[in-house]
Amino acid sequence: MRLLKVATCNLNQWAMDFDCNLRNIKESISRAKEAGAVIRLGPELEITGYGCEDHFLELDTVTHAWECLKDILLGDWTDGILCSIGMPVIRGSERYNCQVLCFNRKILMIRPKMWLANDGNYRELRWFTAWKHKDQLVDFQLPNDISEALLQKLVPFGYGYIQFLDTAVSAEVCEELFTSTPPHAELALNGVEVFMNASGSHHQLRKLDLRLRAFIGATHIRGGVYMYSNHQGCDGGRLYYDGCCCIVVNGDVVAQGSQFSLKDVEVLVAQVDLDAVASLRGSISSFQEQASCKAKVSSVSAPYKLCQSFNLQISLSNPLEIRYHSPEEEIAFGPGCWLWDYLRRSGASGFLLPLSGGADSSSVAAIVGCMCQLVVREIAKGDEQVKADAIRIGHYTDGKFPTDSKEFAKRIFYTVFMGSENSSEATKLRAKVLADEIGSWHLDVCIDAVVSSLLSLFQTLTGKRPHYKVDGGSNTENLALQNIQARIRMVLAFMLASLMPWVHNKSGFYLVLGSSNVDEGLRGYLTKYDCSSADINPIGSISKKDLRAFLQWAATHLGYPSLAEIEAAPPTAELEPIRSNYNQLDEVDMGMTYEELSVYGRLRKIFRCGPVSMFQNLCYKWGGRLTPSEVADKVKHFFKYYSINRHKMTVLTPSYHAESYSPEDNRFDLRQFLYNARWPYQFRKIDELVCTFGGEKAAITGSSDQEKVGVTSDGGGGMGVVAAGSGDPKAGI
Repeated sequence: MRLLKVATCNLNQWAMDFDCNLRNIKESISRAKEAGAVIRLGPELEITGYGCEDHFLELDTVTHAWECLKDILLGDWTDGILCSIGMPVIRGSERYNCQVLCFNRKILMIRPKMWLANDGNYRELRWFTAWKHKDQLVDFQLPNDISEALLQKLVPFGYGYIQFLDTAVSAEVCEELFTSTPPHAELALNGVEVFMNASGSHHQLRKLDLRLRAFIGATHIRGGVYMYSNHQGCDGGRLYYDGCCCIVVNGDVVAQGSQFSLKDVEVLVAQVDLDAVASLRGSISSFQEQASCKAKVSSVSAPYKLCQSFNLQISLSNPLEIRYHSPEEEIAFGPGCWLWDYLRRSGASGFLLPLSGGADSSSVAAIVGCMCQLVVREIAKGDEQVKADAIRIGHYTDGKFPTDSKEFAKRIFYTVFMGSENSSEATKLRAKVLADEIGSWHLDVCIDAVVSSLLSLFQTLTGKRPHYKVDGGSNTENLALQNIQARIRMVLAFMLASLMPWVHNKSGFYLVLGSSNVDEGLRGYLTKYDCSSADINPIGSISKKDLRAFLQWAATHLGYPSLAEIEAAPPTAELEPIRSNYNQLDEVDMGMTYEELSVYGRLRKIFRCGPVSMFQNLCYKWGGRLTPSEVADKVKHFFKYYSINRHKMTVLTPSYHAESYSPEDNRFDLRQFLYNARWPYQFRKIDELVCTFGGEKAAITGSSDQEKVGVTSDGGGGMGVVAAGSGDPKAGI
């Protein structure tokens, strides 16, 4: 037997915080060595943090990475252990995303990434060059100060593997695994038995299964030990890296780390038998035939042994049942961990949330409550870093620290119901009950006096006073009156976030939380610069459908039973007066259901459909209940209001990324914000297709009810906010 102990890790790195990142790297190496591991794998670009973005273009970033690596190599960290460390490297005039393979205080090889992630949230080609020379390893001259310190001048650089005396080890960096011809296939034919995948992979709902299937598939038919390391946490942006480091042997997961955790360092160790890899490969005739005529991959010789022989005192790691979280758990734990990292690293003293008693803002409140529960749980388990952060943020003194999540929430979480004459007692009560269940410091504010003052000022200036539609006003008056309430709430929220700590004799400030969901962002169902304008938004990339399922789950599993009643209430903005014959409802205002919005969003973004191809797809999907003419009306209605309101995405609050059809303009959805909202060419093509089916020409603008468009971002209590959108493309600016 050839017994090999390997270690991989989840690290909570912070972009550009080299002290923090170096400390975590050293801690992970120490734990790996203490466990007896002889290989340690860290995440992609772990020295700098993955999310540096345009900081990668600064020479300082690369210089500091080398300085940190020198610090590691001058100590005893790499003695007796192969460490794969991620950092940017400049060779000549080219900048590469690299894994630096170190052993016994020397650099054995530098492996540049060959296939760069450049879609969705990733822009690696903006900062790095892909290594294109697969046929050779070249000499890389180390920077002078590094060379002098290590007494090492040249290092092999490029695509290849390290041949030890008893096994062969190689790197395969993140995106490379998911290409049509991944390197591990060729490397396996060259005898490589251990593959190290350093990644920077973010969380997205229901995504983990795709990742694990790739690891399993990589070794199921060709054998091998596949190690995966990832970042875990918020390293400075919208993404949450969800860890889940793992070790797979011949298609079986033998070790799996956490997906959501508040820990800064998590190290996973497994003991594997490399003879099992050789045995599997030797039993597959086609593998041996392909290996006999393989294309040769360059290698670096390392005159060291990594394996131990048969020893009864060493136990092998056995296959595990893979652990998955439900989507509801992902919504609780992913944004909850992201909020904690953002809070502890921002210097803020807590959060403030406009809590309406509706589904969206209540979901955000529940996520903050979950965060408080996670913090208390980790402190009880002995996590000193979480404890120190909680003591600082919660202003604990005299040796006290959080032991109860509700008590902790009272210190760091304000909720405020900002009601108007249009708010119902039911939503006001739901907000109060939920705040009590979570433990937040709850405020109840009436904004009528402020609204009245603004209207009086307007009347003084113009001699006119607007009225709601139910009181005889026009659509323009009706929309303006709703927007006034929405924008007042934004101003009030930021004022309270700034001053409430002062009122309670606390230092610092509070971060304002937004609560508009991904479907409302897609439709533009929010007012520009209202409560959608917050500091951060933990649900901005989560669909209404998923949030409602989360509320049902959280009512039981998080211990907030009032969420069940909130989920059952019809989504309403409560920005217009309630009458016996009229009650404002979100889906009526929008002219489409939330379920339909999710369908439009996936077709538009994930399947890259324009108006015509979306119409064609929906004719098949909805053809059993709608005529082509009715489908055409719906598609036109969506694209009209999507384009009218697209400008709002340019100021959308930075949101936790959880859904692949997010419309966020700043990072994920790079489309223009000024459209011809009539889409004359595309809509004419749809009309022609409708006519070929024998249907009547579809109306471009939809019904008169759909034209009025008073719209909001939240599901109740009036905290949600009204969006623009009349027949005029400029509406709502």
